[in-house]
Amino acid sequence: MQKKLPALLSILALLLPAAAPAQERFSPYVPSDQGNVERMLRMVQLRDDDVVVDLGSGDGRIVLTAARMNRKLRGFGVDIDEKLVKQSNEAAAKRGVADRVQFFHRNAFDTDLREATVIAMWLWPEMQRLLRPVILAQARPGTRIITNLWDIGNWPPDEEDLDPQRVAMWIVPARVEGYWRWELPIAGRMVAYTSIKEQRFQAAEGVVRSGNRRELLYDVKLRGEDLSFTLAMTLDGVGFVRHVFQGKVRGDVIEGTASVTLPPYHDRTYQLPWRATRSATSAYFEPTGTDVQ
Repeated sequence: MQKKLPALLSILALLLPAAAPAQERFSPYVPSDQGNVERMLRMVQLRDDDVVVDLGSGDGRIVLTAARMNRKLRGFGVDIDEKLVKQSNEAAAKRGVADRVQFFHRNAFDTDLREATVIAMWLWPEMQRLLRPVILAQARPGTRIITNLWDIGNWPPDEEDLDPQRVAMWIVPARVEGYWRWELPIAGRMVAYTSIKEQRFQAAEGVVRSGNRRELLYDVKLRGEDLSFTLAMTLDGVGFVRHVFQGKVRGDVIEGTASVTLPPYHDRTYQLPWRATRSATSAYFEPTGTDVQ
């Protein structure tokens, strides 16, 4: 289920218009270029605790190469070709890595990805797009996805290398879209904030309300479970305050720190613990009134 670039584009032109006769589209096997395999694995910076999963593992070379490059990581591959699975397990035994690496006769769509920290695939672009919802639903935030040549729909990669052939990496983002609220002790009083965040893959933006004032969140950055943004707004009874938030998204909770700079001359900065929780409703929509000065 892996592919090599020579003659690939002409084959693709013939196969793409055809209707798929089976449950899912099929992606024929052609061995991956070993140089590209190593480039992809270098891009993800393999760690000792990684679990590398190859969707469409073919002859197993991606997972086997990862096991050679890092002698502590674990991994497995899945393929619908039972013969290739058998050959891959034999290769793992021959190389002495069968205790860390296994291959299974399995459909990529039926693979449990919850343990994966690195997901490799090189399938037809339609197949990769069809697998995208499975990956986003199962894989933990921070999981790295690697492939070459093809994209994963309109999800932009976090990193890519175009020379000599494109290889790219995506990082599964935490889900931050929705309503959030938190409080901070500022200038002797507890200030409440309510925020709405919108998200498209790793791109996020948001708005916030405190009291009867609303503001935009700026410089929103989301990489895996790491979230940061800045906020500058006037707080009732305090004045114009600058905030820098940094935290980790763990399900319905964000925990981290808020760097708060107070007036009058913005030379007093405090580091405060920050804990935001997801909520079902938002005070952002409550009436504002006309007394907003």
